[in-house]
Amino acid sequence: MTPMAPIDPGIKGPGWSTRREGNDTVLVLSSDWAATASVDPPASFPVASGGQETHLLRFDATALGRWDSSLLVFLSALRVLAAQRKIAFDDAGLPAAARRLLALLPDQPPAIDRVAVQPGFVERVGRSVGAGWAEGVALITLVGDQMIRARNAVAGKARMRSVDLVQCMYEAGFAALPMVALVNVLVGAILAFVGAVQLRRFGADIYIANLVGVAEVREMAAVMTAIVLAGRTGGAYAAEIAAMLGTEEIDALSVIGIPVQEYLILPRALALMLMMPLLYLYASAVGILGGLVVAVTTLNLSAQTFIAQTRAAVSVHEVAFGLVKSLAFGALIAIVGCRIGLKAGRSAMDVGRAATTAVVAGIAGVIALDALFAVCANALGL
Repeated sequence: MTPMAPIDPGIKGPGWSTRREGNDTVLVLSSDWAATASVDPPASFPVASGGQETHLLRFDATALGRWDSSLLVFLSALRVLAAQRKIAFDDAGLPAAARRLLALLPDQPPAIDRVAVQPGFVERVGRSVGAGWAEGVALITLVGDQMIRARNAVAGKARMRSVDLVQCMYEAGFAALPMVALVNVLVGAILAFVGAVQLRRFGADIYIANLVGVAEVREMAAVMTAIVLAGRTGGAYAAEIAAMLGTEEIDALSVIGIPVQEYLILPRALALMLMMPLLYLYASAVGILGGLVVAVTTLNLSAQTFIAQTRAAVSVHEVAFGLVKSLAFGALIAIVGCRIGLKAGRSAMDVGRAATTAVVAGIAGVIALDALFAVCANALGL
């Protein structure tokens, strides 16, 4: 008999040894086998003993005491090793319960397929369509939920702190005035320069006021202000909510029963929807001012003439159309930014990715929505 795992007489732990019976090797199991005890690895099992090759591995469990999963792990590894060395594995000498459990384990370790299977074109298209449909449903659900909660807020029933709304209005409105002014005054000046080059050929310099006024009030003021806020406020909303998701603040709010849609999203959406029309009017004024400066300095037009021509060209309908567009742009930027923040991951990288995605999606959404407004206005003759 060859001892392979000597056992301390004072410690009742797992042990095994082998003996030869002809060309067979008998593995003798003894003592208690518990998961907390250490067992010699089955790799030390000899292929041959005394120069004689082993053709069959049998077991003797007469001295085996109590056992648990550690015995099954040992036997399973031993069976795999025997198969690799082309040694027959006879489990007849094991306890009946051990044989039944061992039969449930695989004879060979699972093969690891390291070759990544690329999905086909149809599968990729199907996944993209399914993901887009699910995201669209989630976005529409969020919009409807915010409309209901906004109605409750008007009625004074919303669980929203007024200080959060005021803070969001300040960040989305007053704090954005310098950037909005800079962008729109330059846009107005560019429109005046481009118009001056073309209109001067026809001796229609005075109509530069019409061009700047209508373009700013109807299109450029609302679109450029929305693009500025998509990069400044929409990205900030997504980053803030994604960071709260990573620090488990949103989970904490849900646990204590505070609705995230009403506590976090509603004040941001209301603030942006309330401030966008005001920023639009401000952007229209500074944009026309930029065109006025260029017209007075390069076209020799008087300020009174420019203002009178602008007042004649810009109607109340143009201003109302721009206000409606700015309101829709504000709602779009807020909802998209908050939605992207809510579905972001929990790492620092996910926060940056959410901010970038919110900016890109906000700008693309604003341009697409403006195109839709243009088509509808053309169909309605506005």
